[in-house]
Amino acid sequence: MPKVSNKGQLMPESPIRKLVPYAEGAKKKGHKVYHLNIGQPDIKTPDVALEAIKNNSIKILEYSHSAGFESYRNKLADYYQNHGVSVNAADIIITTGGSEALLFAMGSTMDDGDEIIIPEPFYANYNGFSTASGVKVVPVISTIDEGFALPPIADFEKLITPKTKAILICNPGNPTGYLYTQEEIQQLAELVKKHDLFLIADEVYREFTYDGDKHYSVMNVPGIEQNAIMIDSVSKRYSMCGARIGCIVSKNKEVMATAMKFAQARLSPPTFAQIASEAALETPQSYFDEVITEYKGRRDTLITELNKIKGVKVATPKGAFYCIAKLPVKNADDFAQWLLEKFDLNGETIMVAPAAGFYSSPNVGLDEIRIAYVLKKEDLVRSVEILAEALKQYNS
Repeated sequence: MPKVSNKGQLMPESPIRKLVPYAEGAKKKGHKVYHLNIGQPDIKTPDVALEAIKNNSIKILEYSHSAGFESYRNKLADYYQNHGVSVNAADIIITTGGSEALLFAMGSTMDDGDEIIIPEPFYANYNGFSTASGVKVVPVISTIDEGFALPPIADFEKLITPKTKAILICNPGNPTGYLYTQEEIQQLAELVKKHDLFLIADEVYREFTYDGDKHYSVMNVPGIEQNAIMIDSVSKRYSMCGARIGCIVSKNKEVMATAMKFAQARLSPPTFAQIASEAALETPQSYFDEVITEYKGRRDTLITELNKIKGVKVATPKGAFYCIAKLPVKNADDFAQWLLEKFDLNGETIMVAPAAGFYSSPNVGLDEIRIAYVLKKEDLVRSVEILAEALKQYNS
């Protein structure tokens, strides 16, 4: 029988989705499952985006330009400029989600066997994108004890080899919720400039910052215009995960010309989703003010409740809507499966994402989980009550 590729065999399973069959099994038993495992916001998509689809009179659903609608890219450039990022439409290629933007970035900057340094824990699909691109992930570990702050630059520098082509960060971070400071971004900028590397920044959570802290983009750093590549998406900003619209942004013309070849190979991003995304740029600031207030309240509720559980350690996130919690268990994968297969509290249980899948270093994060606080406050309180009781029973 023909065999699948080695690359296919090496592609990692999603730690976020691999427990879905067990969740489905729990629901068939009649159990209510609180989904803390996936960053699917429950916030309503802006009306202006939905209305743009409902009221459209398209007669022929044509291809768009491979770089995306020019009108959308112009408006997107205006959006970035209003956020202090000086780019124009030529610096932007619209992609099918931030995922495709990351694949374009890797494909445009790295060859088989090249290396990319990523602070871990990191978004689990970075492992998959790297495998698909033939790129080796070289992790540099950040720790819960330091709140998942940027590891010392010396830790990055000692990992740089002739094969190193880029450093990749997520800011604010998924799964940690850490928000890099301007000083930390500047340190990375100096490092990539010194070693002639790319600095790829996944900034899809840029709006989600709390406590008065500000997001600082790699595109704001003077002197690294040829090194910086920004990845963005409408998924979280406008609660439009299903639109699958993102973008790759860079002032490096050679990078963008190369990314365009990848864009042409897949023809074009989806038309209706671009229409919705372009319309979403008209979303009033009041929408974001309300969303940030809601998520801050959820974060505060979740962290307060988790800190009540003996043996649980959690770092307070400064952005995005995730946190990493360290549990008093040896194997969070087993615990997460047990929660769905063998445990319920009055007919209710929770689904979490084991954090080991957010590391590429073996045997790291085995006792950690990622929690997405995308549920209402009362559901978060109930979820932590269920977690506390589950830990008691699991460890008894």
